Amino acid sequence: MRSPMQYVRGVRHPEGYHGRGRTREYFEGWYIKLVSPDLTQRWALIPGIFRGDASAGSVDEAFIQVLDGVSGRSWYFAFPPDEFEADEGRMAVTIGGNRFDQSGVMLDLPMISGSLWYSSAIDPYPVTMRRPGIMGWYGYIPIMECFHGIVSFGHGLAGTLVIEDRLVEFTGGRGYIEKDWGTAFPQSYVWLASNHLSDRDGANIAGSLVASCAIIPGLGRTFRGSIVAIKYPDRLSTWATWNGSRDDELTIDDSHVRWRMHGPDGTLNLRAERTRGGLLHAPLRSAMHRRVEETLDATIEFEHIGRDGTTIAAGTAGCAGMEVFGDTARLMALRQ
Repeated sequence: MRSPMQYVRGVRHPEGYHGRGRTREYFEGWYIKLVSPDLTQRWALIPGIFRGDASAGSVDEAFIQVLDGVSGRSWYFAFPPDEFEADEGRMAVTIGGNRFDQSGVMLDLPMISGSLWYSSAIDPYPVTMRRPGIMGWYGYIPIMECFHGIVSFGHGLAGTLVIEDRLVEFTGGRGYIEKDWGTAFPQSYVWLASNHLSDRDGANIAGSLVASCAIIPGLGRTFRGSIVAIKYPDRLSTWATWNGSRDDELTIDDSHVRWRMHGPDGTLNLRAERTRGGLLHAPLRSAMHRRVEETLDATIEFEHIGRDGTTIAAGTAGCAGMEVFGDTARLMALRQ
């Protein structure tokens, strides 16, 4: 079991492993997105660990999930938990013959193998004592059901992978890394992420958009919590429950997610078209269940308006990751 000081040190390293001493009802996973320079190859790798409750018949396991974001196919590879190793102070995860760290990935799976390295430094959400990452001060609350971290808004890729016996070039492509850990995924949530932004004329915007809202239980009341950020080369803008931002609209239907919010960094309008994706396993308290549909083929329209009314950026975010899960009617109805 971690001491209070170890816990606080761990909070300040969202990228590191948080499960030391946890033997039941715990999961941790790193989401690693790889996109080729021509955008025709879009892959997500999710290494992680799940620890269930033996009295309930659940089985501990390490895992690596693989999602083909173009076709929607997905694979789940389970490993004995003793084949999982991870560092608490940095991103460094080894599962079997596979490694994922802050310099790149090394894969030895039946349908994907090889090595990629990151040709530019990873770009995490800033961590301070008052704000240990994108969760803000909520990151210090140990009873949170699920924690979230942005390990890299974006970085360059170099190298090749052998994917189903075909050599695929990723040099010049783009990567992204985030992670989750805790006891279980939220009961209902929306998640969007893209670091392929362009303006209304189609010109590239060097930036990254990450947006998530979820049902948050166990803090005296159940509410809708949000963490949203746009990273530009010269600024980071955040809309989050912890910094006083509020939603003006959240509408989820079968075809779109429409979300408008305001906060210290102005107003952000999002409109994302829902597209079909592949099924991924996600953690409940008892087991890893195949239940979440994810795509890497969504397109998000965005508009960021400053507090003075000027448009800071507007356009589309492509090759976007998107998940919409659970009781969305309840999610929309909950107060922040």
